[in-house]
Amino acid sequence: MPEDSTVPENSPGTPGLTAPPPAEAWTPVVDRLGLLTPYRSLWEPGERSGTWLPGAELNLSVSCVERHLPERGDRVALHWEGEPGDTRSLTYAQLHEQVVALARSLRSMGVGVGDRVGLHLGWLPETVVAMLACARIGAIHTVLPAPLPAEPLADRLALLDLKVLFTQDGAWRHGAVLPLKARADEAMAAVGGIEHTVVVRRTGMDVQWFEGDRWLHDLLAAARPGVEAEAGGEAVPLPVDHPIATVPLANRGGQPVSIVHGTGTMLAGAIAVHEHVSTGGPFWVAGDISWAVTQFHAIYGPLACGDTSVMYEGTLDVPTHQRAWDIIRKYGVEVLMTSPSVMRTIRGWAREMPQVSAVPALRRVVTAGEPVEEDLAAWMREALGDEGLEVGDAWGQLELGGIVRVTGLSGGSGLPDCGLQIVDADGSPVADGESGEVVLTRPWAGTMVGVEGDVAEVAMAHWTRHPGVYATGDLARIGSDGRVEFLGRTDDVVSISGQLVSLREVREVLEDHPFVRRAEVTWRKDPELGRSLVAAVALSDEVGPAPDLDAVAVELMDAVRELLGGLARPRALLVLDRFGDELGRRERAQAIATLATPDRAGAPRSVAWEQILAAAGHPIT
Repeated sequence: MPEDSTVPENSPGTPGLTAPPPAEAWTPVVDRLGLLTPYRSLWEPGERSGTWLPGAELNLSVSCVERHLPERGDRVALHWEGEPGDTRSLTYAQLHEQVVALARSLRSMGVGVGDRVGLHLGWLPETVVAMLACARIGAIHTVLPAPLPAEPLADRLALLDLKVLFTQDGAWRHGAVLPLKARADEAMAAVGGIEHTVVVRRTGMDVQWFEGDRWLHDLLAAARPGVEAEAGGEAVPLPVDHPIATVPLANRGGQPVSIVHGTGTMLAGAIAVHEHVSTGGPFWVAGDISWAVTQFHAIYGPLACGDTSVMYEGTLDVPTHQRAWDIIRKYGVEVLMTSPSVMRTIRGWAREMPQVSAVPALRRVVTAGEPVEEDLAAWMREALGDEGLEVGDAWGQLELGGIVRVTGLSGGSGLPDCGLQIVDADGSPVADGESGEVVLTRPWAGTMVGVEGDVAEVAMAHWTRHPGVYATGDLARIGSDGRVEFLGRTDDVVSISGQLVSLREVREVLEDHPFVRRAEVTWRKDPELGRSLVAAVALSDEVGPAPDLDAVAVELMDAVRELLGGLARPRALLVLDRFGDELGRRERAQAIATLATPDRAGAPRSVAWEQILAAAGHPIT
C-alpha cells in the first residue's frame, strides 16, 4: 500500500500538465506493478508530465517474472515459433532461470546500473531474456533492427555508448538467412569501443570469431537444472523513472533522436492497456521486435499480468499465406494485436486462397500504429473469427509508451482517461468536424522520461506548444458519430505500417545521391499499406542526356532502403524536368501525391513542372 495515495493539486506556475491523473483508474494499475518500495503519492506535478510514484522502487524482471513464481511458475510465459517451423515454450520458472543466469554474466562483464546494451536481434526468446536481464541489473537496452545493413547499423552504434552488443549468427527473413553477425562485426569495426559481443546461435551458419565474442548458450549454462546458482543475479531496486530502454524516433530536424522510457512508468502504461484488451488467454502481437508496440505490449504487459504471450519470428507468408491462421489455431490465441498494414496484406493473400476459415478461439483483434478503415475491420470479423469477434482500433505514440486509447471493445473498466481534446493553433478546442491538433489534458503514466540526441529539445514542444497540456503532433477531427478520426501529423513525419518515417530524412538521402539535383517526398493513401511514400526528383547531369529511368529509380530506391529500411522506400517516383518556385511546400506535396498514381506498378514517370502546377490548380503563365 502507498504511504499516501492522494493526488496533490498542481502548484501555480509549474511547467507541465496542470490536470492530475484519475486516481481511481490508475491506483488499481499501480497495485499490479509489484513495487518493492511504496510510493509517497500517485503523482506529483512538475516539469513535462510530472512525477509518477515518487519514492517507489521496483525491478521490472521481478514485476514481470519473479513475483509470479509461487503461483504461476509452471505456466507458459512464452510460446515461440520460428519461421522454419521450429518451436519452443518457456514457463515462468524457466524464463526466470535464464534471466538470472544472463544477469549474472552481464555483471561479470562489468555491466551495471545505467550502462548501455544493444540488442541487434530478431524476435527470439533470447531477446526477451536479454531485455529482462538488462532490467534486472539496471542496464538500459536499445533494440537495433535485425535487417539493418552494416552502414546504417554503424551509424546507430555511433550514437550509443554500448558496453555489450547482442547479435545472432544469422536471422531467418522471408525464407532467407541474413548474416547478422557479419554485419555487426563490420559495423563495430567502423565504430569501435564495444568490449563484448554476445552471439545467439540461431541458424548454425559459420561466423568469424574475435576477442570479446561469446556464445549466449555458454553464458546461460548456469541455468541448466542441477547447476548451483551463484551470486550476481540479484535484482536491483530502482526508481520507477529509472531508464529501461531507449527507442529511436524518426529523425527530427535531420538529426537522430531517441526516446527514453522509465521502468515503472512504461510498465504501468503497458499493464493498463493489457488489462483492457486481454481476455486472459494467449496474446499475440504480430509484429517485429523493432516495432515499439511489440516492445511495450507483446512482453511487458502480458508478463506483468501473468499471461501467456505468443511470439513469431518471421514473415506471415512463409511457408504459405495461411501462416497467421495456423499460429492462431495452434496456440489458441484469443487476442491478436497487429498493424492495419499487416491485416491489409493478409487480406490480399486471402483473396487468392482456396479457403479461409474463421478461428473460433480468437475473440479480439486490435490494430495499432495507424487508423483502421471500416471495410478492413469488417473483413477481419468475417475472415478471422466467429460471430462476435471484436475489432479494436488503438491509438498511441512512441513518446507515450505505446497505446493510450482503444475504441471498439466491449466490457471492462476501460483505459484511464488521458483527457484527449482537439485544439486549433491557439490551443482553443475546435468544433466537431473541424480538424486540429490532438492534445492530452491529463498525464499518462507511460510517457517518456527523457530524450536523447543533438536536437532533443524539439521534444519539449510537446509541453510548450500549448502550455498545460501534452501536444501530440497528431491531427484529428471529431466526426458526426462522435468518433475521433486521426488524419496524420503536423510535422514532417508520417506513420507507415505503424512506424514513423521522417520525410525530411528520405528527402536528404535522395538529394545526397549524385543522380539527384533536388527532391521532394510526401505520402498518399495506399490500398494495401494504408499510407505509402512518393517522391519527385529533378535529375543531375550525372545521369547523362538520355538516362534509363527504370534503372535510375531502382538505384534511388535501393539507396533509401539500404540506409533507412524498406518502409522508407517510396512506392512511386516522379522525374521532373525542374522545380519551380511558384508553389509552397504543402501545395507542391499535394500535387505530387495526386500525380504519383500507382498505375504503372511503381515505374518512374516523367512529369513536367507545368503538370505539377496544373494539379495544384495554379495558373500556368
